[in-house]
Amino acid sequence: MQAVVVREPGGPEVLRLEELAVPEARPGWVLVRVRAFGLNRSELVTRRGGSGDAVRFPRVLGIECVGEVVQAPGADLRRGQRVVAAMGGMGRDYDGGYAQYALLPVAQVIPVETTLDWPRLGAIPESFGTAWGSLDQLALKAGGSLLVRGGTSSVGMAAITIGKDHGLTVFATTRQDGKRAALEAAGVDHVVIDDGRAAAKVREIAPAGVDGLLELVGPGSLTDSLTAVRAGGRACISGFLEGDWNVEPGRAEAARLGIPLTRFRSGTINVDSYGEIFQGVVRRVEEGRYRDNLDRTFPLAEIGEAHRYMEGNRAAGKVVGLPP
Repeated sequence: MQAVVVREPGGPEVLRLEELAVPEARPGWVLVRVRAFGLNRSELVTRRGGSGDAVRFPRVLGIECVGEVVQAPGADLRRGQRVVAAMGGMGRDYDGGYAQYALLPVAQVIPVETTLDWPRLGAIPESFGTAWGSLDQLALKAGGSLLVRGGTSSVGMAAITIGKDHGLTVFATTRQDGKRAALEAAGVDHVVIDDGRAAAKVREIAPAGVDGLLELVGPGSLTDSLTAVRAGGRACISGFLEGDWNVEPGRAEAARLGIPLTRFRSGTINVDSYGEIFQGVVRRVEEGRYRDNLDRTFPLAEIGEAHRYMEGNRAAGKVVGLPP
């Protein structure tokens, strides 16, 4: 099979297309024919060596994929069944989705019924899984307001479409005015150009503040973002686009302001917790209630270019890889 292998940390040039043996299925593990896989910022960090001892090379990256079951010894899955998978150590503890085939723990393999094509389905697992879990923690009601800091990220775009379907007024930030149109097309009510002091601009529009904050840029902007939240509002941090992982200063500021702050960890995504959720998301995308937010696709042989595209902050939504 063809797979993109990282043998040592470095730039996009270390993503090398190689021929590997197709993994052998065994009890507790499912062999999946990968038809599409979403790309994620965490994979850029891992490729550079930023995951430390948590990831050993050589490694096939990819924390999510969609495809068809090939073999599932002892599992209640049938050959050819369409499935989605995300997290659970994919692309970190064991080889992930940047390949024609992936051997995955049965707990991470989630069957779905869908008419979506592979690229659109491939845009869903990690971004919608994280967005859904984050908004669930915020528990906002219809008529409420949401600030998405980092709106053009794939998780941000997923949160926007879910939030609008839930009847929320959505504020979303971007650092690039050229991405304003993408946010407006996604249904954002108020686009905020982020110059580092986005909260003040939000307060100009909503003087009392927003009901909920979804922080995706990271701890460096969290302190500012919290000042946009009204008294009695809630906040959740789920993204770390800046590469800063120290949430403690933000926790202290949230405590000072009296704002409950949670952190969504996408490691909770598995067949038991997300089986019905993913099927519901897929149905809503099929119906047009949710946007899949597919930005661009790249063939497997051009994943290095896909990483350069993401590192250049050119995407507004989900970048998806397509194996041959």
